[in-house]
Amino acid sequence: MTDVSTLIYALTGLAGLGLAALVGLIAFGKWIDLKHAELTALRPQEAASPSTASRIELADLRERLRKLEAIAAGVDL
Repeated sequence: MTDVSTLIYALTGLAGLGLAALVGLIAFGKWIDLKHAELTALRPQEAASPSTASRIELADLRERLRKLEAIAAGVDL
């Protein structure tokens, strides 16, 4: 008798663990979808109107990159 009740407890625990894992997996998928929607909603705003500060920063990064490439090539500025 004890062997059967132990088996029932083990199977019930395993089923509960499986159910909890399934619910967690579904919740994680929904969370990923939410984050994807948030990122998609932010993209058009950023791409629509780049500010002057971001343009200046991009130009500065391009200048730094040009200087680093010159240093790597061995050209003296």
